[in-house]
Amino acid sequence: MENFPLWTAIVTPMNTDGSVDYDSFEQLLRKQEEAGNGVLVLGSTGEGLNLNEEEKREVVEFTKDLNLDVPFMIGVGGFNLPAQVDFIHFCNEIKPDALLLVTPLYAKPGAEGQFEWFSELMAETDVPCMLYNVPSRTGVKMHPSVPARLSKEFDHLMGVKEASGSVEEFKAFRREAPDVKFYSGDDGMTPAFSKEGGAGLVSVASNVWPKATHKYVELCLKGETEGLFPLWKNATDALFKAPNPVPVKVLLGKKNWIATDTVRLPLSLGDISEDVEAKLSQADEDIAAWLAEE
Repeated sequence: MENFPLWTAIVTPMNTDGSVDYDSFEQLLRKQEEAGNGVLVLGSTGEGLNLNEEEKREVVEFTKDLNLDVPFMIGVGGFNLPAQVDFIHFCNEIKPDALLLVTPLYAKPGAEGQFEWFSELMAETDVPCMLYNVPSRTGVKMHPSVPARLSKEFDHLMGVKEASGSVEEFKAFRREAPDVKFYSGDDGMTPAFSKEGGAGLVSVASNVWPKATHKYVELCLKGETEGLFPLWKNATDALFKAPNPVPVKVLLGKKNWIATDTVRLPLSLGDISEDVEAKLSQADEDIAAWLAEE
């Protein structure tokens, strides 16, 4: 997996009745395969917490059965330890390429609680694990000491998806754990994080721009970022004008890459205005033109 600096946090397409649309899902996964991007299923972009246990297992099994030529990662998120362990045991049978383990939701544990939580989960698997720091969703920041401590205990810590939105906090993680790979969890922060030793990106934007985002990450990792602004900032900003993954599903629907842009409550398409739709369409045109010139 060393050759996969870009992972797409894939959306879960849904039919109008809210059931998973597997025809559209396969089409999206094949586009990522064609672009050479790893895929993450059941992340927050995939509405993983809005799916029941049976649906989550079906999504994982469907992805595995496609035998993609790119690696796939499974998101493991929640706050009930026995439930998380049970799901990890299921994942062990599936044999994915990686697991994404999220800082516990809602409880706001401190550094020791975070360390013990991740230790409990990682002890249940030998699948490579990426940790996920996303304080805007979980309500708590991962303590910088946690990845460093875990790296000394577990050989299968493959990295951290860092979505604090702060270059200073990214640098603090790197100081504490210089041998751990840190991936940007924010499309727009990738140029800045790459400058500070970032290893790649776990992306939302690559759902709609798989090949262009692949090129974007390549340029960021080479330090060739001069020609990326303001184009990529404007484009990625457009994808977060409403709660993720609502805008990206709307744009995927406009591109006819998914049959419907259905989301599950508490997400709502009502949060997309005409102005946001226009920004999404403009961003799509701008990125297509940029890729054609590269």
